Parts: sequence; C-alpha cells; structure tokens
Amino acid sequence: MKREEWKSQFGFLLAAVGSAIGLGNIWRFSYMAYSNGGGAFLIPYVVALLTVGIPLLILEFGVGHERIGSAPLAYAKIQKKWEWLGWWAVVFVMFGIELYYTVIIGWCVNYFLLSFNLGWGGDPKTFFFQEFLALSDGPSQIGQMRTSIFFATIFIWFMNWLIVYRGIQKGVELANKIFMPLLFILTAILVFWSLSLKGAGEGIKAYLTPDFSKLTNPKVWIDAYSQIFFTLSLGFGIMIAYASYLPKKSDISKNAILTAVLNCGYSLFAGFAVFSVLGYMALSEGKPVAEVVDKSIGLAFVAYPKALSLMPGGNLFGAIFFMCLVVAGLSSSISIIEAFTSAYVDKFNADRRKVVTVISVLGFLGSVVFTTQGGLYWLDIVDHFLTNYGLVVVGIFESILVGWMFKTDILRDHINRYSSIKIGKWWNGLIKIFVPVALGILLLGALYNEVQAPYGGYSWGAILLLGFDWILFTIIVAIVFALRPWKTDQMKSAGHIED
Repeated sequence: MKREEWKSQFGFLLAAVGSAIGLGNIWRFSYMAYSNGGGAFLIPYVVALLTVGIPLLILEFGVGHERIGSAPLAYAKIQKKWEWLGWWAVVFVMFGIELYYTVIIGWCVNYFLLSFNLGWGGDPKTFFFQEFLALSDGPSQIGQMRTSIFFATIFIWFMNWLIVYRGIQKGVELANKIFMPLLFILTAILVFWSLSLKGAGEGIKAYLTPDFSKLTNPKVWIDAYSQIFFTLSLGFGIMIAYASYLPKKSDISKNAILTAVLNCGYSLFAGFAVFSVLGYMALSEGKPVAEVVDKSIGLAFVAYPKALSLMPGGNLFGAIFFMCLVVAGLSSSISIIEAFTSAYVDKFNADRRKVVTVISVLGFLGSVVFTTQGGLYWLDIVDHFLTNYGLVVVGIFESILVGWMFKTDILRDHINRYSSIKIGKWWNGLIKIFVPVALGILLLGALYNEVQAPYGGYSWGAILLLGFDWILFTIIVAIVFALRPWKTDQMKSAGHIED
C-alpha cells in the first residue's frame, strides 16, 4: 500500500504549524512572559528554542522522514525493543490529552456563541465556575453532564473525524490551508483593534517591560524550557508522523526552523491582543494591570470576558477571539488523531477510514467525563501528569534512542542531503547530551514539587487514581500494542537512506 504524501511542502509546513499552534499559544505564553520578567523572558525563551526546541523538532522531522513511518514504526526500525515508546506517545496523547483538549475547544465554541450577546453577564467568574461548569466540590463528585458542553464536544469530535477521515491531502492538508491563514488574519484583526484601545499601552508595558533581575531565578529558565517543549508538540508523535508523509527530497531543517519560528512568533504576536485588552480593562476599572491579569483558563474565560463587557464592540471582538481559540484548537486536535491513526495503520494494515471512525467514537466517549460537573478537576489532574511526566519522558528517551543507538551522524547526513540549511556536529552534542539533561532537570523539578505537597491541593487518592494510574494504564496499552505481530511489511524497509 503506497504511503500518502503531502500535496506540497507548504501544505506540510502549515499542518506542522497548525499542530504546534494551539490554545496555549494564546493564553499561556503571554501570561508566562508577563510573570517571568516581561521582555527579559524572551532571552531564556530564545535560548530554549535554539538549544532544545529546534534541535528536537529537526530530530522528529528527520526520524519520521528517514525511517518513513509513524512514531512506533520509526522507533522500531531503529531498535525493535523501543517500539513501545512510539506507542506510548501516541496512546497517552490520543487517549489522554485529546480527550480533555476537545472539551476545552467545546468551551470555546460555547463562548463564541455567548459572545454575541455577552451572555456571561456582569460577573464572568461566577458564570464560568457556577453556571457554565456548575463545578462540583471535588474530583470524586462527577455530578451531571453539562448539556451545552456535551453537545459542543460532539461537534468538535465530528469536525475532527470529518477532517482526518478525508486523508492527508484532502483532509489534514486542506483543513490547515484554510485554518492557518484564517487564524493569522483573525489574530491580526484582534491585535490591531486592541492596540487602538485606551490603556492598551499600559497593558503592553506590563507584558513586555523587561525585568532582568528575574533571570537569576532558575524557575524562569525552567518555565522557558517547558513552554518551548510543550508549544512545539514535541513528544506527541505528531511531527514524526507528519514528516513520514513528506516526499524523498524534502528540506527538513528549513521546515523545522520555520515551524518553530512561526509558532513562537505567533505566541508573541497574540500576546499583544491579550494584554492590550487587559490594559483597557485596568484603565476602565481604575486598577493596575497586575490586578486584572489571570492565568491559563482564568485568562480566557474570566478575565477576558470581563474586559469584553467593558469594550465598545466587545461582542464582535469576543466572537473573533473565541473563534481564534476554536481554530487553533482544531488544527492541533486533528494532528493528534492523525498521529495515532498513522501508527495503527502502519502496524496492522487496517482500513484508515475505519480506524479514524472507531477512535473518534472511543475518543468522544472518553471525553464525556470531562463534560461533567467534576470535569475541570479531572482535566487539571490528568493534564498535569501527562504533560509534566509523559511528554518529558518521551523527549528524554527519544534523544537517547536517536543519539546513542541510531547514531546522530546517520540522521544528520540524511537531513543535510536535501536541506538548504545544513546542521553541524553541534546538533549531535545537543541531542546526545544537552537535551536529555535539560529535560531531565524539568522532570526532576516536577517530581520535587510533587513530593512537597499534593498537586493543586487535591487528595493523594485523586492524584494516584487520575494522575499516576492514567500514565500506568497508557504504558500497559502501549506495551500490548508493541508485542502484537506486524501485519505489514514496512519493517523491512529501513528508510530513505537505503534507497
């Protein structure tokens, strides 16, 4: 069975950027920069991009392209005993991160509709937690399903299914050729509109005024490295699968650099829209910017709606903002489904459309618990453990696997064969030593914080059941998949390098 290919390298680039740009680019980066030294945060951020982000992205593109396969197939071609690592990545991302990620996009769909009449009222915080989520008292109290969230989640899963079902060229590539230009245009409208608001300057000042004293704090550097690692979809198995659909003569390093730069540039750019609006709200309420800023979910669903209620034309501005979140979320969620689909089809020679349909149905059923009154608690715990442990461990292991068992020289020669930007031996050193050490520090830091006190004030029982057990379950599933016999002959082809 001939492997599908991207219609163009530009289409591949848009899909890779679409996977990388997600909800966190809009609501996580700007707050992280603000709280970690403003403009000064760009120094550790760029250092992290150059020393971990781009090198690992080149690695994942290179492995997928040279071994011509999804993460499990690519790793198995390097070292058969490491096939489980590829399965673990696509399993915990597909049946972990994707389950609650689609629900958050569903929240954004709801808020897009609410924007037209500013339906969150005068107290967005009370509305979000008590009316919209109807939050229960803890993770053990799941409560009832929230109807509006449930139906929005159905819509998101349907869109995911429809796009991935249509294949690479007619589905994933075509969708991103629509999504990415639309996202950039909508974001530009938000930025330039928000910059015209009174108080916008104070918001931008709070966002980017450098505080170089923060750079002596190790936490700032750890935050920079963690943000770079998570924002580029590293460790998801996505970029390996996407690169496997590239034609033989592909510019790997240039595509990796462009993907990373466009993703990070978008994060910085979108932050202007966020903080301009917060500056306007601070001026309107006679408060300093520091008192109106919130982080993560609170920024998007509490602080921002409150600001929109004060703005002239806030309903239209809000609709555009939440549409941006929906588009950014969808472009990322389809990539997660594609990564798992690619892996399953590679190994079991299954019908692609049946695989997409089955995992979309299973994924939706798995999402249901996150649409309940206790869903936010489940989301918070599962997300914490999968991103802080799962993704980081995959990043460490793939650096060791490629750096020490595959020999980076082989992969580097393959990447340089058709790339316009050649990578030197410095890349070998980063992959073999620096990247695993840097990610190891992230992992140790997370573990240290974990043993100090239960995450988020939750009970140890909830953390063990929802956090560690979710990770353990996905590892078991990955091992089961890895032990199954191959039903295709793809393991016989080592990759482009032997052509």
